[in-house]
Amino acid sequence: MKRKITGLTLSALLFALCVPVWAQQPKKISRMGFVSARADPTPATPDSSADALRQGLRNLGYIEGKNLVVEYRYFEGKVDRIPGIVAELLRLQLDVLVSVNTLAIRAFKQESKTIPIVINDDPVTTGIVDSLARPGGNVTGLTRFTRELSGKRLELLKEAVPKISRVGVLDDASTDIRASFQDFEPAARALKIQLQALEVRGPNPDFVGAFQAAARGRANGLITVRTALLISYRKQIADLVIKNRLASMSEGGDFVEAGGLMSYSSSDAEIFRRAAAYVDKILKGAKPADLPVEQPTKFEFVINLKTAKQIGLTIPPNVLARADNVIR
Repeated sequence: MKRKITGLTLSALLFALCVPVWAQQPKKISRMGFVSARADPTPATPDSSADALRQGLRNLGYIEGKNLVVEYRYFEGKVDRIPGIVAELLRLQLDVLVSVNTLAIRAFKQESKTIPIVINDDPVTTGIVDSLARPGGNVTGLTRFTRELSGKRLELLKEAVPKISRVGVLDDASTDIRASFQDFEPAARALKIQLQALEVRGPNPDFVGAFQAAARGRANGLITVRTALLISYRKQIADLVIKNRLASMSEGGDFVEAGGLMSYSSSDAEIFRRAAAYVDKILKGAKPADLPVEQPTKFEFVINLKTAKQIGLTIPPNVLARADNVIR
């Protein structure tokens, strides 16, 4: 028996035949690069910054292996690896790059004026962008206010250790992206603290020599500047801080997790989660030059009580009460 095919039935049939075709259309898979000065993460030493970025991306619907491929590269503070990483990632035709390291960003900018770059550092201070409101070029992101917080770090160190009188500033002399004593001097004068320059140089920094110089200068406190080289040696620095019984302040919580005494900085977790929004906008067509650089909104004061005990220091209760994170 023949069945009459009506217009409605024919439309339904055509729709049923077309659905599988549409379902087979592949969705675009974006490719993102992620470059860090840290060592490769392990279960014992995970990369909390990358974890925060992944969480931010998941909240926006990006799933690695489904609609996003992430190329992770770590150079362990060895800046001679940067050119090779840049060349390798540029060959992969990234849709966007995320990095917290200024040296790596400079290298990418030199090789490409088009790849969108999201930086989580101090792009104005280091000359990476023109201004916060109008970054220009192919770079935007968030600033950490690393240098702007220098005086606050000295104040907190003095509050935690009222008898402190001479503070060494450990810096990397092998890079031009360095802290200036000018950042610390106003607070040092107000607090009657003398500053002592302690410099090391990569690729083989002499930390033992730097701490010996601190001892000769009778330093009873130490501030560690956040550079790619010093980040990669943060455990060795922390061990020497404890051995020399120095009250220490650093520019990031990762130094405290490695055994440093204290840190005061913008929240890395918050900054990297917010960086995901920049990635999302860029992947949807926004230009970095049109996205103003944002300032941090959350700051973290971290104290390691285990280290305090090891160096024979008691943190005053009023200082301890202000800590956002206490490692016990």
